[in-house]
Amino acid sequence: MRIRQMHEALPPALREAVDDFGHHLAGVENRSEHTVRAYLGDVVSMLDHAVREGRITLADLDITVLRGWLAARLSGGAARTSQARRAAAARAFTGWAHRAGRAPGDPGAQLASPRAHRDLPTVLRADQAEAMMTPAAPDPSENQPLSVRDRAVLEMLYATGVRVSELCGLDRADVDHGRQVVRVFGKGAKERAVPYGHPARDALDVWLRVGRPELAGRYSKDALFLGTKGGRLQPTVVRRIVAGAARSAGLPHTSPHDLRHSAATHLLDGGADLRAVQELLGHSSLSSTQIYTHVSTERLRSAFKQAHPRA
Repeated sequence: MRIRQMHEALPPALREAVDDFGHHLAGVENRSEHTVRAYLGDVVSMLDHAVREGRITLADLDITVLRGWLAARLSGGAARTSQARRAAAARAFTGWAHRAGRAPGDPGAQLASPRAHRDLPTVLRADQAEAMMTPAAPDPSENQPLSVRDRAVLEMLYATGVRVSELCGLDRADVDHGRQVVRVFGKGAKERAVPYGHPARDALDVWLRVGRPELAGRYSKDALFLGTKGGRLQPTVVRRIVAGAARSAGLPHTSPHDLRHSAATHLLDGGADLRAVQELLGHSSLSSTQIYTHVSTERLRSAFKQAHPRA
């Protein structure tokens, strides 16, 4: 709500620039809804800071204003990862404004990005992932279409390592049952093919034969996974499915992204090539995938300390 109020309080020209920048991110650069929302929030915060400093036009923005804004956020206790994103948003906005002829210069080009500290991701052990995938004895009162859907959702998340938004965006036509490959549209609408194994194949087959027909309705269209009212399954529901499965297996809170982390780490543990895992996950940079090699190394070091007599 505060960002919306700050947006409305901006001078008309700045408000218009923010809106046009949002259209550019979504329509031209194909940024995700989450990224657009985060970048616009950062830009509105930056411009609000500038206006408070007496800089009321895009031409008034300079490196001093940008650094002052980041410093103010840092003094407020901002995390380094948030600061890195804010710097990226500022550079994207001032670069776009300059190229569009709305600003005489690009002060963001001089802005260094604080190096984000990356914690090792939460990763399940293979036996923990197996426990999540193994359903308990069926409850006679259980809603059968939902139970088979949830099983298929869990198996596909772990088998493919796809993001929750990518899973929810799948259509039936994206699944190649013969080759056991699913076509995924990731960040920036980039397409990739991701294989899945027999357990996911079997769970998906039951869902499509038994579960989906019972939930399908006028709003289903070709969506692969459906919600209770027949529309496309939403990420919030998937998060509840994953958290519930972890709870039933006696595990700590687990998110869909934790399953993605686990899938990547288990692939590397099993000898998969790093670049192959990068392609499967849809990472644009190999550095994003390398975090999982650190996880594997830490697990090896822990096992060594525990088991080796001269550790």
